[in-house]
Amino acid sequence: MGKIITLLATAFGYILNYIYGIVNNYGLSIIIFTILLRLLMLPFSIKQQKTMKKTAKVQEKAKEIQSKYANDSVRQAQELQALYKEENVSPFGGCLFTIFQMFVILAMFWLVSSPLTYMRHVDAEKINKYVSEIQESGTQVRYREIAVIKAYRDKDPEIDINMDFLTLDLSDVPWENYKNPKVLIIPILYVCTSILSMKLAPGAPKKKEEEEKEKNVELTKIDVVKDGPITNIGENAEVEKVEVSNSEAKGSDKEENKALVKKEDSNNDNDDVDAMEEMNKQMRLMMPVMSVSIALVAPLGLALYWLVSNLVIICERIITNIFFKDKEEKADGK
Repeated sequence: MGKIITLLATAFGYILNYIYGIVNNYGLSIIIFTILLRLLMLPFSIKQQKTMKKTAKVQEKAKEIQSKYANDSVRQAQELQALYKEENVSPFGGCLFTIFQMFVILAMFWLVSSPLTYMRHVDAEKINKYVSEIQESGTQVRYREIAVIKAYRDKDPEIDINMDFLTLDLSDVPWENYKNPKVLIIPILYVCTSILSMKLAPGAPKKKEEEEKEKNVELTKIDVVKDGPITNIGENAEVEKVEVSNSEAKGSDKEENKALVKKEDSNNDNDDVDAMEEMNKQMRLMMPVMSVSIALVAPLGLALYWLVSNLVIICERIITNIFFKDKEEKADGK
């Protein structure tokens, strides 16, 4: 895992350093880099949104099946398996991309925490020398390379990175500079955009008004079916009665044993599906919480990356939601 993160951080560092060589501003470099990275990840992001949207629809049908066959777990499992197979949806959908995003988050944390190593490729001996001098002066060092940049950027051109961005110093850590309210601007904006992004995500919880509207539509459909020719059955229609033979009665014990085995297998399948669905939800919720926690204790450059990333994701989701909605309306013949 560490090797993958180091590899990503090194690759990101080369790209960020190249952009910095053009614009000569750390904040602007992060913004451009973030947009380019999100564009590269766009096909995977769209695929994940499609999967999440499809999974959300399937879950609605799955709930209906679970309610319909609440007292028959065997039939319930069979119907659920048939539903997933028919819709070509897997509970694992979206997991791989989410895991990759977590690697990207950690790689960016390493990059903004050690920009001299991953971005500027400064010799490790020089960094260690400067860190020793800082520690000897009695200054507490939390992020080694950030401390070196703050202390020596005006003295050593190789160390100098222009981190001034809209009156903010992107080398500042919010937790250590909480008395300066300006350092909280980017983290607060990041939290706000995270909430908006989660609301726009496919499969996000719906408002009560929307749920009631959908229920009314379903009830209308049921009423239409009831008023149709299906219910026009004569009152005197005969109902055939089937009597169970003695031989069938004797074989019922065997059938019950088979049913018990199927029931146990179906319960295991249901548990696996529910576990994967729960894991997907927890991962989607855990990432913003983890990101906010890290943003408060990491240099502001990381929070800026996440803020810009959120803004791009929000634009993606607005556009894709409109596209999916138009596509669904055409499919429904509207």
